Amino acid sequence: MASQEVPKTCKVILADTIAKKLLGEVREQLVKVQGANGARPALAAFLANDDPAAAQYAEWSKKTCEENGFDFDLRKVDKEVLEEAIVTANQDDAVDGIIVYYPIWPTNQQQDRYIQETVALSKDVEGLCHTHLFNMYHNVRFLDPPTNQKKSILPCTPLAIVKALEHLQIYNPILAYGNRLFGKTITVINRSEVNGRPLAALLANDGATVYSVDITGVQVFTRGSGIRALRHQVLDKEGWGLKDVLPLSDVVIGGVPTEKFKVPTELIRDGAVCINFSSYRNFDGPAVKEKASIYVPSIGKVTIAVLLRNLVRLIANRKPEGNSEQ
Repeated sequence: MASQEVPKTCKVILADTIAKKLLGEVREQLVKVQGANGARPALAAFLANDDPAAAQYAEWSKKTCEENGFDFDLRKVDKEVLEEAIVTANQDDAVDGIIVYYPIWPTNQQQDRYIQETVALSKDVEGLCHTHLFNMYHNVRFLDPPTNQKKSILPCTPLAIVKALEHLQIYNPILAYGNRLFGKTITVINRSEVNGRPLAALLANDGATVYSVDITGVQVFTRGSGIRALRHQVLDKEGWGLKDVLPLSDVVIGGVPTEKFKVPTELIRDGAVCINFSSYRNFDGPAVKEKASIYVPSIGKVTIAVLLRNLVRLIANRKPEGNSEQ
């Protein structure tokens, strides 16, 4: 009798696979919002740093925009005149959305935060201005309650990871919308204000227990016992580290921006889902495939698809009837 081949333990899912489905939805939604003969939406992108990863992201964004019916205008500017350039774009009716590539001042987050607030609410495709962030952290999903026609914008990379988790069926569609991660334990290794902390909040607001890890330690984001709270709460886990949280985690998400860091494979539980959103590989690829059930080595192209999704939502929000689509 011929021996049966043992199936591979780990399924590797590429960002392209997830992005293609999202881009199809984006094109359909754009036609609904603007009609079949509507003008091509215009995205202005500001590059004021020398980060090769940002330049690569801009190239991918340009290609994806042009392939899907959007105009992409990359504006390379000196950081000292960036504020004025953004104000000009805010006032330009030909510009539908604005993206800025961060960090601009790597050692001064306050200056980056100031630039985030310079982008007009109606053109903030990244969802990084105060109104959008306030809504996200407080689990408020609309800009115009109680009418609830204009959806708030969520940050692109955190939302891309949410969309990846939906694609991987980590979200449970049987549960009520907003509770579909109940029972899941997720570790996010990154607590930056742009990516890691918003991601932890989004996942916790959807019902997960989220361990947020950075160099200062571990915090747990949760809606409490039985997810009875309307929004997440944050508690410090004194003395905890990766050794404590990884063995508990159904999903491990790496976003550490250095090639020196690797998630300790031996601490990952058998059958966990592992997702990397850093521009560096936070996981040892061959080793993690022996442990994980699903491995997503990068997320960048999903982030670009979400960027366009957000841009269509901004256009819909400017229309009198707003936008009630999810």
